[in-house]
Amino acid sequence: MSDPTFIDLFCGCGGFTLGMQRAGFDCLAAIDFNPEAVATLRANLQAQSPTRLKPIAFALEADLTALAPETLGALIGTRSVDVIVGGPPCQGFSTARQRDGSNHGTERLKEDPRRHLFRNFLDHVEFFQPKVFVIENVLGLRSAAGGRYFTAVQSEARALGRSAGRPGYRVHPQIERGIELGVPQKRRRQLIVGVRADLAGYFPAELTPAPRALLETMLGDAILDLPVLAAGAGDNQVPYDEHRRSVQFLGGTRDLFRQNYLANVAEVSASPAIFNHVARPQSDRDLRDFALLNEGENAAVAHRERGVKFEFPYSRASFKDRYTRQHRNRPCSTIVAHLSKDGLMFIHPVQNRSLTPREAARVQSFPDWFVFPEARTHSFRLIGNAVPPLIGEAVGLAVKRFLRPDTVAASVPKSEVPAQPAFALPGTQSEAADWLDPLMRADRAAMRAMPTARFLRGWHALLWLFPDLHPENALEHGVEKHDSPAPVPALESRYTRSGWPVVLEPLGHEAWRRFKVEEFPDEAFYCVSAQRAGMESQRHSALVLHVAR
Repeated sequence: MSDPTFIDLFCGCGGFTLGMQRAGFDCLAAIDFNPEAVATLRANLQAQSPTRLKPIAFALEADLTALAPETLGALIGTRSVDVIVGGPPCQGFSTARQRDGSNHGTERLKEDPRRHLFRNFLDHVEFFQPKVFVIENVLGLRSAAGGRYFTAVQSEARALGRSAGRPGYRVHPQIERGIELGVPQKRRRQLIVGVRADLAGYFPAELTPAPRALLETMLGDAILDLPVLAAGAGDNQVPYDEHRRSVQFLGGTRDLFRQNYLANVAEVSASPAIFNHVARPQSDRDLRDFALLNEGENAAVAHRERGVKFEFPYSRASFKDRYTRQHRNRPCSTIVAHLSKDGLMFIHPVQNRSLTPREAARVQSFPDWFVFPEARTHSFRLIGNAVPPLIGEAVGLAVKRFLRPDTVAASVPKSEVPAQPAFALPGTQSEAADWLDPLMRADRAAMRAMPTARFLRGWHALLWLFPDLHPENALEHGVEKHDSPAPVPALESRYTRSGWPVVLEPLGHEAWRRFKVEEFPDEAFYCVSAQRAGMESQRHSALVLHVAR
């Protein structure tokens, strides 16, 4: 069986690309308009990697606002692609540093044309019709412009191709935390996942860490083996110091995490040297201020709780966290592109300087053989904008399990595979509507008092009638509404963001409440048999209507 294929749009330097490759996908194309990013990706992933990843087919420096999907399809020689992934530029949605990363305390959020680039991503999804697509972005996407963009991404993706008789997509958002996937930083990112609506099944709402990852890996586990540097010191290529590694790590309480990260994530044995380990110069004043900070402390806390007086002139009304010293036994602050401006929020835990590009790359889960430009400004920007490869790999493995569950389960003895419970399912549209009717009429108190078996009949009738929905959409709807054809007139009004029938909002909340208290198992909540039966009924009805015409 051939490897599944993918395209990476807005690929940057290739963090998502690398993660998908590690998960066993074949990259047909990776596209970005940034010349340094594409050059870095080509140097590392278009050639044979030290760990024998299959080289990507095309690494294109192109503007996706101008590159038509038809042109890309002709270039790669196919319009059959299993998966499209990508991170449309997120700076337009970022709330962390709304004025070029400076600490001015402003809440102003300026209009940014980069917020509309998701539509170029969706143009390619519409043309190639992949089985799955995944958009990665910052959490600021949820609140930007009052949630307007968050709604638009989901609603427009859900409707892709339907005007031309295509199935559209089952779309849902989910938040991923880097530390829960083995990435040693506080990174929280928004994923928008779409599954082509003619495919049965629910994409997993929580990613599983890649086998190479260990949860609770911390900053020190990732970087403390690297050479000690003073501010402004270092070389772009130095030999790896095995002795320092043994002195720093062997026999310590965190040895398992450190050895695993260095061997399996940083892949130090596959790299001929340490690259990009060069510290930026700092002013004497900054270095004196750095030295006043305890490990894990920022300047605001040091000033407030310990009375520390810093030399840097600032306004006490707006001063927040000008300096932050990271802690070796905690996750690092989220690695951001602002590192290209300064490293004041990323002071080394035990050395009096800010992090180097290699240390930032380690925190992002890039392997040591992945080499960045010698110019620190370019390196930091590429590293900060990248999807951490470990997150990309977790996404890829989840997609692979979803698309090919038989291959993932092949190594599990049949006796250990739990039997799927059988649920009563409606046989017709009218029967499904009858099952759902009591829940549509019940108030919240009556719904809460309803016996489990009766409630599940109604819940499964909902999944039967609306197989294009994901249970993850049952809680977060936004405020916009629209009308859409439905088997029951009362269900035609839908929330634009979630696609959820407005009248069934209480049902979704009650289903989640019961699920969270474990009133029924995953198989009952994510009832694929109900979804599949509903899809089959819809296909049959469409066929009958076509024949009748």
